Amino acid sequence: MMKKKSISASKASLFFFLCQMISALDVPLDSKLLEELSQPPTITQQSPKDYIVDPRENIVIQCEAKGKPPPSFSWTRNGTHFDIDKDELVTMKPNSGTLVINIMNGGKAEAYEGVYQCTARNERGAAISNNIVIRPSRSPLWTKEKLEPNQVREGDSLVLHCRPPVGLPPPIIFWMDNAFQRLPQSERVSQGLNGDLYFSNVQPEDTREDYICYARFNHTQTIQQKQPISVKVFSMDSLNDTIAANLSDTDIYGAKPVTERPPILLTPTGTTSNKVELRGNVLLLECIAAGLPTPVIRWIKEGGELPANRTFFENFKKTLKIIDVSEADSGNYKCIARNILGSTHHVISVTVKAAPYWITAPRNLVLSPGEDGSLICRANGNPKPSISWLSNGVPIAIAPEDPSRKVDGDTIIFSAVQERSSAVYQCNASNEYGYLLANAFVNVLAEPPRILTPANKLYQVILDSPALIDCAYFGSPKPEIEWFKGVKGSILRGNEYVFHDNGTLEIPVAQKDSSGTYTCVARNELGKIQNEVQLEVKDPTLIIKQPEYKVIQRYGHVSFECIIKHDSTLIPTVIWLKDNDELPDDERFLVGKDNLTIMNVTDKDDGTYTCIVNTTLDSVSASAVLTVVAAPPTPAIIYARPNPPFDLELTGQLERSIELSWIPGDENNSPITSFVIEYEDGLHEPGVWHYQTEVPGSQTTVQLKLSPYVNYSFRVIAVNEIGRSQPSEPSEQYLTKSANPDENPSNVQGIGSEPDNLVITWESLKGFQSNGPGLQYKVSWRQKDVDDEWTSVVVANVSKYIVSGTPTFVPYEIKVQALNDLGYAPEPSEVIGHSGEDLPMVAPGNVQVHVINSTLAKVHWDPVPLKSVRGHLQGYKVYYWKVQSLSRRSKRHIEKKILTFRGNKTFGMLPGLEPYSSYKLNVRVVNGKGEGPASPDKVFKTPEGVPSSPSFLKITNPTLDSLTLEWGSPTHPNGILISYILKFQPINNTHELGPLVEIRIPANESSLILKNLNYSTRYKFYFNAQTSVGSGSQITEEAVTIMDEAGIPRPAVGAGKGYSETLFATSPVMHTVRPTFYKVQPLYPRIRNVTTAAAETYANISWEYEGPDHANFYVEYGVAGSKEDWKKEIVNGSRSFFVLKGLTPGTAYKVRVGAEGLSGFRSSEDVFETGPAMASRQVDIATQGWFIGLMCAVALLILILLIVCFIRRNKGGKYPVKEKEDAHADPEIQPMKEDDGTFGEYRLFSFVSSAPF
Repeated sequence: MMKKKSISASKASLFFFLCQMISALDVPLDSKLLEELSQPPTITQQSPKDYIVDPRENIVIQCEAKGKPPPSFSWTRNGTHFDIDKDELVTMKPNSGTLVINIMNGGKAEAYEGVYQCTARNERGAAISNNIVIRPSRSPLWTKEKLEPNQVREGDSLVLHCRPPVGLPPPIIFWMDNAFQRLPQSERVSQGLNGDLYFSNVQPEDTREDYICYARFNHTQTIQQKQPISVKVFSMDSLNDTIAANLSDTDIYGAKPVTERPPILLTPTGTTSNKVELRGNVLLLECIAAGLPTPVIRWIKEGGELPANRTFFENFKKTLKIIDVSEADSGNYKCIARNILGSTHHVISVTVKAAPYWITAPRNLVLSPGEDGSLICRANGNPKPSISWLSNGVPIAIAPEDPSRKVDGDTIIFSAVQERSSAVYQCNASNEYGYLLANAFVNVLAEPPRILTPANKLYQVILDSPALIDCAYFGSPKPEIEWFKGVKGSILRGNEYVFHDNGTLEIPVAQKDSSGTYTCVARNELGKIQNEVQLEVKDPTLIIKQPEYKVIQRYGHVSFECIIKHDSTLIPTVIWLKDNDELPDDERFLVGKDNLTIMNVTDKDDGTYTCIVNTTLDSVSASAVLTVVAAPPTPAIIYARPNPPFDLELTGQLERSIELSWIPGDENNSPITSFVIEYEDGLHEPGVWHYQTEVPGSQTTVQLKLSPYVNYSFRVIAVNEIGRSQPSEPSEQYLTKSANPDENPSNVQGIGSEPDNLVITWESLKGFQSNGPGLQYKVSWRQKDVDDEWTSVVVANVSKYIVSGTPTFVPYEIKVQALNDLGYAPEPSEVIGHSGEDLPMVAPGNVQVHVINSTLAKVHWDPVPLKSVRGHLQGYKVYYWKVQSLSRRSKRHIEKKILTFRGNKTFGMLPGLEPYSSYKLNVRVVNGKGEGPASPDKVFKTPEGVPSSPSFLKITNPTLDSLTLEWGSPTHPNGILISYILKFQPINNTHELGPLVEIRIPANESSLILKNLNYSTRYKFYFNAQTSVGSGSQITEEAVTIMDEAGIPRPAVGAGKGYSETLFATSPVMHTVRPTFYKVQPLYPRIRNVTTAAAETYANISWEYEGPDHANFYVEYGVAGSKEDWKKEIVNGSRSFFVLKGLTPGTAYKVRVGAEGLSGFRSSEDVFETGPAMASRQVDIATQGWFIGLMCAVALLILILLIVCFIRRNKGGKYPVKEKEDAHADPEIQPMKEDDGTFGEYRLFSFVSSAPF
């Protein structure tokens, strides 16, 4: 029972915690808002925990913090208050907590060693810094010692000890000679991590007296050096000579020659050692061995692999370096030293510990009075760190009590906070290797609403695209947001709008009527505020004339069109690209307003040209390809493909290479540019030639790489600009030896075909890739993330293997290795595959439909659990169908529509719905196997819409004063019809429209008789249906009342052709009857509304035509008032405009328009006048005032120059001695004259060369 209660309590605590997190306030990063809100202190900058300072410079201990009101600062030193006012050498920077200790004015850095901590405090709490340990750097001198010379025999090992003085921080060690040149290092001679210099074996050239160890202390920028060490190496030859000189001829004695020795380790000693390193640091392991020949070092990790991408070898592989170590890098690392006489090894047991590191650091919490929240502090380390809490820098156990606060281990839970609950909390996570300290404040605010979005901000969007209108806000408690359209509009609701939690209003599909003023209102219990913004919906930018594919001959010119249509308030910019890059900087490329023209086209102009149109709101583009072809060649020298090479010879046969040589054939007037070498594998694919390589045309021999177990023969093909030659005759055959496969199959995949199998497939090796007979494959697999052994099977030379009895859709690790009779290929890489999929088990739940308008709906659903998908999730399918129309109440054949939404999407739009209809839908999840079960059918209805136009409108039975109208109901009523609207008006003989009359007709009527109309009058009718939503599109017809019952044949209407209007004499009377239908005669054709727009020498003529289609028009014109014959111009096609050119400026013209084939049928005359000729402006420059003034100034300047020259000439003639002095001056002491006539600086070498010795 106790265990059950504990589990229940933990679940309740977790649910309570999640609720708290949701209720916390988010403070927008608005600078003005942050300046106004009260805020507890936050430490923004502080010195490092371990702070080593230069004892010669002032000590600066940083502590910066922010808060509202600005915080005050205080310090502790070694756990007690540090009164800076009592120490004249210590000052605090203004508006800051940073301490400056003035060492340069007589202070000693050692006197200020200690542990410092900064506190920043204001009325809402106190934040504290890390413990900052201050230590001055030290660079002590080397202790004096007497160093004896090192005398060593050739081949022996040697260690020169450095033993640098202990400094803070430790020095950097390096070895140099008396000339300050670094001593060369190699696999034989190298420096260890401790700074000692190790010789694996000494050689005679190692003899020298200036081995000097240097210690560089970076912090103080000083270098200390040890006394030079002398090394003398005795070679065996010199030692034997010395011994022979001191012995008699009868003595047979001599030093032994240099003997080779197996490796022994100089460092570390013994066979095992231990190493502890901290997580995230760099692990350095070292092994240096002695021996002759010089041993080679190799590193391995017992029971594992060295970590890839983090392992490096330094100091000639004597040092193993692993960066960013983690607990997984713990283990035994073995170094092996080996030479030809043997090997030795050492095992280093590495343990990775960890100082505390954050899993979840506490974050600042902003709450409203009465709300709940929590602070979480979670850290990890090795060993596990302990967590302690402080409040305003005081341990929470002795801090003032707060009834809203409860400490639960690494979490502080707050309930129903008040403004006095504001404080700064510190979390300390520590173990034996270090600590972490984090400040996080709880700030309880009570603030009325504020809207941060600027007033009257203008938003612009493109038609049919989403519109997002911002209303950034803040308040405590969190305000409620409402939107209105217009200053006094009603509140916005409904599915056509999306209201986001951050206050943003979204219109998913903006229309023209979406433009206008929108008002955002924010309110909470402390107040209310509103803000207005503007929305403008712009027309999209379109390319109505796109560039087209062009083929052009070289040196011709070509033009691409790009004609655009855009919103009149947007300014478009047109950019042309070639092959998705800028156009070449070439004057041949001419960019016009609507086109790109390329003059004198060359081969390099070949490519794809793209027109990009950008506005501030949208961008469109269109592309076309330009192909440049050569102009027909002029008769010239006959060029042809080269003749095939001959006399192929194989030399230098090796297992994996061979040399092939040949003699080229005739070039046929076109130099050979290259030779293509092909090979045939007579063993695996006889008769099939493969590409081997290609060499330049100047080369007639080539070294070819070969594969094992292939029976090669080669042939050569010559290539020039014309083409390729016929292949040469094949060379002799050459069979290479067999070998292990060099590679494994590619494209290894694992995809199940059934729910209980795994089909492993691969691309088999080609015949020559087998490298030998008996090609097979070793197929291995094991279930991923399960501690299973590999299962393997060897199969013949196939490309598929099926594993049966697998669980449904689980991941597998797969590898396929090639082998032949000689052995295995290298270890293959692993790939991840999946066993077979099965149909999903679960249907999506919580299917919701939001009807946005009469033709659009949005469907939502909850995603199914991934485990129930039982395969790769491909998406969701929405099946929807119309059940019936709500206006006709008649069912029809159900046609289901399907929309697929890829991926893990949980909503979608259903477009193209029919208004006022009942629909059903369901949702299914889809994987690679198929569809899962359908969700329960969801029924939804679309609202009414406006109807389509009436299906037809007929006007029959014309009489002197009446017309009969009949019509059909709309094909798509889109709701319940409430009435029909009939509008009509007469048109008189001058084509003017009369008054418009409107009649509302009940929805159940289908015909109408209009009486009391004027005889022989044309009327135009406008007819449409109406629902409660509004009026639909209209249909128009025209008709004419007859002139006399017994006279002129009755004119009647066609199907919407021509106009028919007149004025009313009396008001119409309408009846609903079932009239008799009969065909009526068509209207006579006519041309009207002839208009002209004239310039100086041309005029644009346009007109309107009513009558039979396919009429051919002509334009007649002449000088107004003249008796000359009319001039006639034929109009090309059936256009309704024409441009008259070659007219005389300032002249009145008459014009009329006619139609061919209709005798006497032409329009009434129109008169226009061309513009006056513009006189060119000619100005006599000689009469301009500015020109006269300029000429006077030039004359005065010339006169002044003449006077100056005359004075200088007379002055120079009075000093002949001066001229002689200048003529005979010593050139060595004169300033040198530069080539440009100016005098340069005095040259130093001139004075030196002239000085006496």
